[in-house]
Amino acid sequence: MQKSLFVAGLDYSITSTDLQELFAAHGTVTSAKVITDKFTSQSKGFGFVDMESQADAENCIKALNNTTYKNRSLVVKEKEDKPRTNGNSGGGYRSNSQNRSW
Repeated sequence: MQKSLFVAGLDYSITSTDLQELFAAHGTVTSAKVITDKFTSQSKGFGFVDMESQADAENCIKALNNTTYKNRSLVVKEKEDKPRTNGNSGGGYRSNSQNRSW
């Protein structure tokens, strides 16, 4: 069963390919992605790696968590699932006729 890992503390020059190669030394990687800013395409310093199995994920955590890569201290842990919402985040526009200034 595939297992997803969260990786923080990445140097901003690291690419998804670099991330995949780093983790491939410790198990079978099915995908790796460095998260980037959607406007600047600059790395945000974290990413996600999908490992083929739970055992591969555990090997990577043991081997890479709290280590230094490109002068940055890495944090590697299992990805936590986001809590699901009902789609109503409350951030949308809501007209309130009593507060209109026109």
